Amino acid sequence: MGAHNSNLDDLLEEDMHHWYTKFMKESPSGLITLFELKAMLEMNGMTEEASSYVDQVFLTFDMDGDGYIDFVEYIAAISLLLKGEVNQKLKWYFKLFDQDGNGKIDKEEMETIFKAIQDISRSYEIPPEEIVTLIYDKIDVHGEGELTLEEFISGARDHPDIMDMLTKMMDLTHVLEIILKGQKPKL
Repeated sequence: MGAHNSNLDDLLEEDMHHWYTKFMKESPSGLITLFELKAMLEMNGMTEEASSYVDQVFLTFDMDGDGYIDFVEYIAAISLLLKGEVNQKLKWYFKLFDQDGNGKIDKEEMETIFKAIQDISRSYEIPPEEIVTLIYDKIDVHGEGELTLEEFISGARDHPDIMDMLTKMMDLTHVLEIILKGQKPKL
């Protein structure tokens, strides 16, 4: 992963004009739509969960809710994922998991995201149900089957194994590299 990050760090260190030129080359309108993002990631043939996950990622990065990711949102997303503080990342993970926006993550929401991540990464080492059970057994302090933002953040911070698992599973550096370099993933 070190080589992965150093490659992206090098990209981040390029001047803003160069970044903007790359962004405009990939998206001449100055905006990335959900359709364009899915095309960049070659989403054809992906499962419904994987497609839903990309929808949710897009919505969390579309900060003004206008249906587009503009250059400022793009840079903010990259900065969060690569340089963000732990609490910032955990808040973003929570927002991504909380698909219905009710301020709580239930087991089904979390399982759906983990299934989607596995479909996109093509890594099926641990069944999503087991991951969710492990997380809830450790951090669902009230045993309600749902997590608030506070429970999620404190639980992840108090359990390094959970934090490590979330960090690895939620790593989007491969997606960012595809977007930044204008390449499609090698499947």
